[in-house]
Amino acid sequence: MSRYERVEIALGERAYPILIGPGLLNDATTLSDCIAARDLLIVTNEVVAPLYLATLEAALKGRRVHSLILPDGEQHKTLASLATIVDALVDARLNRDAAVVALGGGVIGDMAGFAAACYQRGIDYIQVPTTLLAQVDSSVGGKTAVNHPLAKNMIGAFHQPRCVLADTRTLASLPDREYSAGLAEVVKYGLIRDAAFFGWLEDRAEALLARDDAAVATAVRRSCEIKAEVVGIDEREQGLRAILNLGHTFGHAIETASGYGNWLHGEAVAAGMVVAADMSERLGWLQAPERARAVQLLKRMRLPVEPPKIGASRARELMGMDKKVLGGKLRLVLMRQLGEADVVSDYDAGVLDATLRAHFD
Repeated sequence: MSRYERVEIALGERAYPILIGPGLLNDATTLSDCIAARDLLIVTNEVVAPLYLATLEAALKGRRVHSLILPDGEQHKTLASLATIVDALVDARLNRDAAVVALGGGVIGDMAGFAAACYQRGIDYIQVPTTLLAQVDSSVGGKTAVNHPLAKNMIGAFHQPRCVLADTRTLASLPDREYSAGLAEVVKYGLIRDAAFFGWLEDRAEALLARDDAAVATAVRRSCEIKAEVVGIDEREQGLRAILNLGHTFGHAIETASGYGNWLHGEAVAAGMVVAADMSERLGWLQAPERARAVQLLKRMRLPVEPPKIGASRARELMGMDKKVLGGKLRLVLMRQLGEADVVSDYDAGVLDATLRAHFD
């Protein structure tokens, strides 16, 4: 396994590795080392299946492998799709020693992981992310969920995978828009936790957009390292882990109001991070030049930096369904400076209202 970079998620008996590198889907030996179960259900979608399903099935030869191909898109991240996965597990007569393999992006990973969390009160699952966003973010950390029509990721569970296998060659098949959406989450890690990494991203923006192998591998590894550090401290988002949601409270409102799938998740997060940066500056924390650097880098990554005009009141209503609401108070992830984020609930409500009006009206 020395061919691949390895990042460890340190969670005691729930610890697991993230392997990052080219060719993992073809590496039967590494797959065998990481996937212990003999009986497997591969869950994928109609876009990914023609590209990678046969390769993965061949590498898992000798096991009892079943496959389920679902429709593609955030609009299908529903309880109905969850039921389809559970039906497939039952139809295949899989037991507690079986495992689910999530082959695809964040939607597939979230749904397959949630099905594994629910089936027979919890079976193993393995993340095989094929999008940049999934490789650097959604496949790591054990958050699994489906959407409710009124709120994103409202129905779910914490259920850690047994391993994450990030084959960076799969990123070559991503459309430019999907790839840029993943870069939003990469930028997020620099903004919340590592100013030096943010500077590295500024220096390597063009290389990343060109999908330079070395630049991509470094960006994926460092993103996973930062997430591993945060999740290892706060697995169930009782405190620090919430900083990983920079831009997400605003971004989820964008996704819900616009109709799931019309704005890609990373696009909504990018616009949401700009709103969060603006509010951070209005509160006197983030300095104007730092906010400008954040906006400029997102633009260079070909990401939107302004949300749709859904109305400040509608945005506030949808944000009220955010999972960071405690005791009726909406907590927000804001920036103290580049590389340092905080979860705050004692902000001036008037500043939030002014920020929402400036961006959503």
